[in-house]
Amino acid sequence: MNYKVLYRKYRPSTFAGIVGQDYTVEMLQNAIIHNKISHAYLFTGPRGTGKTSTAKIFAKTINCLNPVNGEACGQCSNCLSFADSPDIIEIDAASNNGVDDIRELINNVKIAPSEGKYKIYIIDEVHMMTTSAFNALLLTLEEPPKHAIFIMATTNVENVPITILSRCQRFNFQKISNDNLIKQIRFVCSEENINITDDAIEEIAYLSEGGMRDALSLLDQLSSNSEEITLDKILSHYGSISSKVIKDLLNMVEKKEIEKVEKVFSELESSASDYKVFIKKMVQELTKIATLIKMNRYEGELTYHQIKKIIFEFNEILNKANINMNPYVLIKLSLLDSYDEDVTESRRTIIFEKKEEKPVETKKEEKKDSDSQALKEISDHKDKYLVELKKVRINNCFVDAKKDILKEYQSIWQNLENESKISPDFISFIVDSSLVAASKDYVIICAKLDSTANLMNSKLDDFTEEIKKFFHPDIHFIALSNGEWEKEKAMYVKNLKEKYNYQLMDEESLNALKPKEEKKENLASDVFNYDKIEIV
Repeated sequence: MNYKVLYRKYRPSTFAGIVGQDYTVEMLQNAIIHNKISHAYLFTGPRGTGKTSTAKIFAKTINCLNPVNGEACGQCSNCLSFADSPDIIEIDAASNNGVDDIRELINNVKIAPSEGKYKIYIIDEVHMMTTSAFNALLLTLEEPPKHAIFIMATTNVENVPITILSRCQRFNFQKISNDNLIKQIRFVCSEENINITDDAIEEIAYLSEGGMRDALSLLDQLSSNSEEITLDKILSHYGSISSKVIKDLLNMVEKKEIEKVEKVFSELESSASDYKVFIKKMVQELTKIATLIKMNRYEGELTYHQIKKIIFEFNEILNKANINMNPYVLIKLSLLDSYDEDVTESRRTIIFEKKEEKPVETKKEEKKDSDSQALKEISDHKDKYLVELKKVRINNCFVDAKKDILKEYQSIWQNLENESKISPDFISFIVDSSLVAASKDYVIICAKLDSTANLMNSKLDDFTEEIKKFFHPDIHFIALSNGEWEKEKAMYVKNLKEKYNYQLMDEESLNALKPKEEKKENLASDVFNYDKIEIV
């Protein structure tokens, strides 16, 4: 087998070849130049950033007989025999992590080096060692032989005991920047005569997330035949999404082109696109816009508050280990929900400002302003009703909330996940939420995501009608987000301490606020052409 994978073939053999770790390289070379070699080093950082490669180069340079400016000469006997040197001991702590393995190492530490100046131990994935093994190693790190040097590497420094950390010189390896990754990928492609487009190189750099090894492994896999490597090829193979799709989608949502948005998400759902990659790219693009807003260089209609809300929603989706709903549904709802109210308001402000500048408007512009105002009145009416409904149902639930009733209802709720008589959409609501407070007639639901709570409340009557048969006919539900529930719970506890007496509130008094479907249809017919209205 003569073929050597790219990440091994292009693994650096000198400090000059290490990419993206300039500070660490400079400090290690200075230590060699000034002969200030410590007995223990700890290299930490993400995978594929050069920790093990740097450890080997450092070990080679330490034992070099004629180093030049902190770089191994590559010509002396120690440099030429480095790969087979008995004085360089590499240990994989993932498979040699027991106390017996470390005791054997400690016994060998006492033996002087046979060829080089130092006996160097490179321990990879050191965080995998057991507590007993760490304790055994600690004794040696406290009083090491003069000829022994330990270089340890880890991706999880949090799992390394503080007693070990305090005895090491620590170097943090950073994720390699996109510019450095692109430069190295382009160099390798040139050396290997790989035909690849510039946007494909950029996508490989993005997907590797700052790891050179991952970048070269992706390139290796994609170059398995002589075909040109294109962006489309990468997108189809790895479930990625192009930056153009992200930018176009944001533009569609901002312009309220809902049909186009729906088409994009339909394509994403039917493709092999990874929703996590989609979210990360979307957050990256939104962050750029947020920065432009703060610099007063953004000409669009998005606000900083909107962007912050979307990013926090996306972060919640990423943090859910098990998402039972289609993640693209949650992403779409988060986008539409976050844009809706603020975008409408910003457009009304713009229209108002234009009217002051130009008192004379065309009939078409007046009609547009009237349409926008009418739609906002519908939205405001609905929002006001929901706010008041929440107040009433939360209060009424707290009037006679009992733990035994809550436990009984929670048991019913869990069983509903497998109930075939309930529509799949409502099953998704149930799976992605939980019951947090209950009295006989009132139940508070806490949804994992804000968008789920909003969607549940928008279909509250239909939802209640479908599941009340499993409880009782007079049951009332209300859905809250995690943040809303935490506030209500804190207020409830405070009121209990102050012996506040909850009294039932009359829900029928809200009927005047409740939006009527017929009125909406009539108003819509005034705003739009009647033949274009579809009631769903």
